[in-house]
Amino acid sequence: MSVAFNHTIVHAHDAAESAQFFSEMFGLPAPEPFGPFLGVPVAHGATFDFITNPDEFAAQHYAFLVTDAEFDAIYARITERGLEHWADPHRDEPNQINHHYGGRGVYWCDPGGHFLEAITVPYGGWPDGVAYGAVN
Repeated sequence: MSVAFNHTIVHAHDAAESAQFFSEMFGLPAPEPFGPFLGVPVAHGATFDFITNPDEFAAQHYAFLVTDAEFDAIYARITERGLEHWADPHRDEPNQINHHYGGRGVYWCDPGGHFLEAITVPYGGWPDGVAYGAVN
């Protein structure tokens, strides 16, 4: 298959604040300006391109598959900052993580109100028990 995700535009009340938060929380490179956007690179050459939008916009959900070490670092940043977080998307399990499919997951919000999620095992589990990093 030759179709690959390249970028998405993320509306923010303050693009600089949201892009910096995103890059810090996920341990990614600092945002880089590109036209009116601040781009933060993720795996496979894709970027999240933040733009300031003074209008109301719908909050989005962005989920990321991360390694166990990355999850540990992300969760440490969440707790160090005292950020509200949940084990579930309904926000019924505050200050907890989940253990779906034998992995770990957590939800929290960015400054623009977008709902972020980090998981260590994809929904449905790994095919044939393959761990992250062994498959590209």
